[in-house]
Amino acid sequence: MAGDNLTGLTTDTLADRAYRALRAAITTGELRPGQKVTERGLAERLSVSPTPVREAIRRLEQDGLLERTGPRSVQVTTVGDVAIQDLAEVEVALRGMVARFAARHATPAQLDHLDAILDEADDLLILIQQRHKAGQEIARHLGRLLDAMQRFNAVVESCAGNPVLVRLLDQTRVFSWPERRSRLIERISEDDRFGLDRYASHRALVRALRVGDSATAEALVIEDARGGLGDLLAGSAPSAAASAPVAGS
Repeated sequence: MAGDNLTGLTTDTLADRAYRALRAAITTGELRPGQKVTERGLAERLSVSPTPVREAIRRLEQDGLLERTGPRSVQVTTVGDVAIQDLAEVEVALRGMVARFAARHATPAQLDHLDAILDEADDLLILIQQRHKAGQEIARHLGRLLDAMQRFNAVVESCAGNPVLVRLLDQTRVFSWPERRSRLIERISEDDRFGLDRYASHRALVRALRVGDSATAEALVIEDARGGLGDLLAGSAPSAAASAPVAGS
């Protein structure tokens, strides 16, 4: 179970932090399907008491990622194709709802921030295309582009002003961001056009948010999310789902 995801935790909401660390460990394969773990062992690994770990395990059982094997032991669930597709549909729907709420509550400052991120992403995309055409290395710039789009997603979620909805969305993400990022880079390395057909939808989303058009905002995000998930699921292992395209929301 060695790895960055299970390093020590401190202060804040320990149960939430333990939940995120364990969920990331499961989705990245640090904790493997079928692997048995104990509350005490996880608590020691996370450098916390058993209480927050117990709460984190309870939430992961509700997510379907852990299953109880004894009073103080659990094992990582083996997720099948049907369950992955069901989870992906839930994620798509929740992402659409986030966009709907964002259209109602986004502030001018938040919208300007979204446009600024897209300006940065546009510059990076041009640079990546130029370097790719010249046969130059693009990995570092591609990573910056993906990180910019992750910031875009985070700001859209902040615009929603609905922490309960955002928390539900977080619980449906089968892959942590580092794992999604890794898979996206892998897919783009195989196909440099991967995800570009949906890139323009982000400007359209910001325009919809600016005029408070919640139906259009929701429809744009659902179409983008469904396409991105479909593309990555088609190239994923049976035990995992995926997230957005290179510039996905």
